[in-house]
Amino acid sequence: MHPSAGGSAGPANGALRLALMWRDNPAAPDPASRYRTRLQPLTEALTQAGVMVEPVLYADEAADAVHDQLLRYDGVMVWVNPLADGQDRSRLDPMLRQVARSGVWVSADPGVIQTMGTKEVLFRTRSLSWDADTHLYETFEVFQRRFPSRLEAGRPRILKPQRGNDGQGVWKVELQHQTASRHPETPDRWSNTTMLVVQAAADDGIEAVPIPAFLERCRPYFSNVSCLIDQAFQPRVGEGMIRCYLSQDQVVGWSEQWPRRETAAAGRPALGMASAKTMHEPSAARFQRLRRMMAEAWLPSMLGILDLAPTALPAIWDADFLLGPPDAAGQDTYVLCEINVSSVLPFPDTAAGSIARTVSSCLKAARQARCESRPTA
Repeated sequence: MHPSAGGSAGPANGALRLALMWRDNPAAPDPASRYRTRLQPLTEALTQAGVMVEPVLYADEAADAVHDQLLRYDGVMVWVNPLADGQDRSRLDPMLRQVARSGVWVSADPGVIQTMGTKEVLFRTRSLSWDADTHLYETFEVFQRRFPSRLEAGRPRILKPQRGNDGQGVWKVELQHQTASRHPETPDRWSNTTMLVVQAAADDGIEAVPIPAFLERCRPYFSNVSCLIDQAFQPRVGEGMIRCYLSQDQVVGWSEQWPRRETAAAGRPALGMASAKTMHEPSAARFQRLRRMMAEAWLPSMLGILDLAPTALPAIWDADFLLGPPDAAGQDTYVLCEINVSSVLPFPDTAAGSIARTVSSCLKAARQARCESRPTA
């Protein structure tokens, strides 16, 4: 693969053309980029499906040039995290929307990311059995008033910002001492003598913090019309996480992650997951019950709640589950902890063929729609 140059409008004939895009310096690309290596199985599957694949490197300062470059393609698949190295998607997403309006297929589309790829989806789908007593705080004032009273039940809570990745801004929170009088709707009743024990999912670090100080620490999460999600802590987090990979509405693989070894070695409770994953094919026997629940119940219900068509779903996305309490029959239950759509990598190599078929179909549809919309002579 090699970076391609800028150009004009999308192709009308010839081989289908797809850009694979990630963040890098277009002027001095990293030849050892993990994206090149990890996307090689997908590149090969796409090539076998008759799709011409080229990388496009994105940087905020080159957004206009990248916009023009993408118009040469039938579609683009994007791997850019919401937050990484101090950078966000505030320049990227508007550009991708413009590209999509020009008739280029974009996966994941920024509108779909906003609908299902932020933590708000946990609240919007709370009626499904994958829920974990989920609440949403739309403003800092609502959070300041309501969150402390939920801690009084004596069970830990998990706070998650609307946008983020790699555990950034995710906290496990519980009361250390309960000394304040009981006026749940009075935020200033919490004094500096009422302490929280908070654990950061990003590094599993634990500290004791006065309630007022921790609440104030969370204020920035409400900037830019964002919200904060509050879920019940899942005690079985130490048994690991299951990722269900999908291409649009088809399950294409699984992975398992386990808590960081250094956390256990330090005697701290499990929270964040190690980056290493064990990959499995979609037919892996022990995940078939979860697969049926996803395909027959949760996914159709989620699409209805979010008003999304199956064809609007990304070419590759994943839903991440923790084990919940066993049900009355002793079988495991599953709790959704997030959905990832912005930068799903790695994924099982065995999923490449299924993803390539999805992509090829979407590129053909995009080209046909563009051709039909062009004025005839």
